[in-house]
Amino acid sequence: MIIRKYIFRCLFALCLCVLGAVPVFLYAADSASDLADKIIVQNKAISDLEKEIAQYQSQLTELGKSKNTLANALQTLTVQSRKLSADIKLTQDKISATNLRLSSLGTSIKKTGVSIDSMEAALSKNIRDINISDTNSLGFIALAEGNLSDLWHYVGEQQAFRQGIREKTGQLTTTKDALVVNQTAVSAAKAELIKLDTQLRDQKTINQKNQAQQSSLLKSTKNQEATYQKLVAQKTALKKQMETDLADYESRLKYVLNPSSLPTTGSSTFIWPVDKVVVTQFFGRTVAAARLYTTGSHNGIDFGVPTGTPVKALANGVVMGAGNADIACPGASYGNWVFIKYDNGLSSVFGHLSLIKTSQGARVSAGDVVAYSGATGYATGPHLHVSVFPNDGVSVNSFASKACPGRMITIPTAAPNAYLDPMRYFPKK
Repeated sequence: MIIRKYIFRCLFALCLCVLGAVPVFLYAADSASDLADKIIVQNKAISDLEKEIAQYQSQLTELGKSKNTLANALQTLTVQSRKLSADIKLTQDKISATNLRLSSLGTSIKKTGVSIDSMEAALSKNIRDINISDTNSLGFIALAEGNLSDLWHYVGEQQAFRQGIREKTGQLTTTKDALVVNQTAVSAAKAELIKLDTQLRDQKTINQKNQAQQSSLLKSTKNQEATYQKLVAQKTALKKQMETDLADYESRLKYVLNPSSLPTTGSSTFIWPVDKVVVTQFFGRTVAAARLYTTGSHNGIDFGVPTGTPVKALANGVVMGAGNADIACPGASYGNWVFIKYDNGLSSVFGHLSLIKTSQGARVSAGDVVAYSGATGYATGPHLHVSVFPNDGVSVNSFASKACPGRMITIPTAAPNAYLDPMRYFPKK
């Protein structure tokens, strides 16, 4: 019959339109397969580097337990340099992996775009064809076909054809949704690339500083243990004098603590500042604090992390200050420090940083990298120091110290009762 033949031609045209996209799909699939193989290789390299870095971290942990000798100090700097070099390679490999993922997503988006174009063209043509067919009345078709049986057969074909269009429309919607997902993934990958590129530059800077520190240590000690121990004694004396003068200055500060203004203890007010949480020194009058500090009390907590570990803001807030106490009095205090006031009513100070990545007045969100850990100021090894206060109990001030006569030390200070135990506001381990 004429109309049945016409419908057959429409269905045949739809099939040809869909089949016409097959060569593009096969080409895209071949490209995607190549990319997938490269991504597998890159991920294996990343995994191997992460294992190597973990070994360096274990070595640094053991060295941190060893006696403070010149040999151990130089070995620590050597292992740190190897770890930092591995960190750099890891970041480079992650950049390569992200670029491969972007290429894979680009191939998928191209394939999806071709599929959408093909499906839209097929649907558009066949919808036009069926609209033309619908201009004939059923009565006219019945007269043209000559019998009622053929008419009902035609009606059934029309219904099946319409159902096919509905199914293809659904497939088109699903394909477009997949396109949106891929485009979102591309945006995320590009943002990750920017982050990794910044991290790579930072790691190279930190490694250069580490190598310079190693050279300086060799030069100042002339590779002599006795000379090194003399320097250690001098640095320890500076630190004790600084602690005494700071305690005297802070004892004169007056502050009335309002407990009701503080977040609820154990409420996970903060996120952890580092990814791998190892607390090496707790807050308050611990056994170690009695041995290490002139006041007998530790005014924060210490995290055992290697030099170059990203340090993250604990919550949303504003950076109130950032500086380097080593400029006025080398090796006696916080070294590089960052001071942040958070929207939740608490503040934090990070100390002994190798590199600062923020500045006064900057608005930060929880998890933003504001610095990298290190061993600046007085530190027997790489770690991150964190002190916590009520917002109204801490500020940046300058005071004099006999440790470095004629110079003013500028760091965040607070009355003794304004120092809070940070562990009360972190998630339970």
